[in-house]
Amino acid sequence: MKFQTSIILSSILCAVTACSTSSTGRNQVILFSSAELSTMGVQSFEEMKNKEKISHNVQINEFVQCVAKAITNNVPKSAHNGPWEVVVFDSEQVNAFALPGGKIGVYTGILKVTQNQDQLAAIIGHEVGHVIEHHSNERLSSSKLSQTSMVLAGAAMESQGVENRDLYMSGLGLGLQYGVLMPYGRIHESEADIVGQELMAKSGFDPQASIELWQNMAALSTEASPPEFMSTHPSNERRINDLTHHLKVSLKLVNSDNNPHCKKPKF
Repeated sequence: MKFQTSIILSSILCAVTACSTSSTGRNQVILFSSAELSTMGVQSFEEMKNKEKISHNVQINEFVQCVAKAITNNVPKSAHNGPWEVVVFDSEQVNAFALPGGKIGVYTGILKVTQNQDQLAAIIGHEVGHVIEHHSNERLSSSKLSQTSMVLAGAAMESQGVENRDLYMSGLGLGLQYGVLMPYGRIHESEADIVGQELMAKSGFDPQASIELWQNMAALSTEASPPEFMSTHPSNERRINDLTHHLKVSLKLVNSDNNPHCKKPKF
């Protein structure tokens, strides 16, 4: 329909006016300032520290801090110019995250999947990769554009007296979810995998471990995964294949004189 086409074109034009480029050469929609994202990141991190149980295990903290310091020493100042705060959360969650504003959270559950310093570096490198590539900004920006498109579409249908407006709006919402927002998530994850692999190599870690990490993750998965097009994350197989293909590039970046020698404790 004509009004749907015009809305899509308007959204594209709006996106182009706020276009940036990632380090991998991908066009990005950036509508928020770095200062705004840093403020959001700091606030979210403080809330998590108040809500989640923090680990005070000295050996675990020393290990995580050692790996994180090696990684963050090689993060471009354009991503964060200042010290990074790293907190270990005492939780069985197999997870870690990094936020704008120089914040990193690692759950102790992930240490049961990462067998050594290199595999933990793959996780932290991946999460910091999201910050380097401004993925939080992109997700907020794409969500804002999608919401604006829905509002404009509803107004256009109402002004033109379109019947079954709710049905069309539902279809448009699903289209934005599966055609825009979820692919954004998969693109971000794949990009963070590659950026993280290169970052861990520059930091003195073995980039081969990024592939081993996702093999561990695949083995850990006991339930059938949803079809990739219905997920915000690429399949484990896709990630392993992409990282394997990029390995020859990352191996050339390895700084063998800078091995951090972070020893994983037994627990």
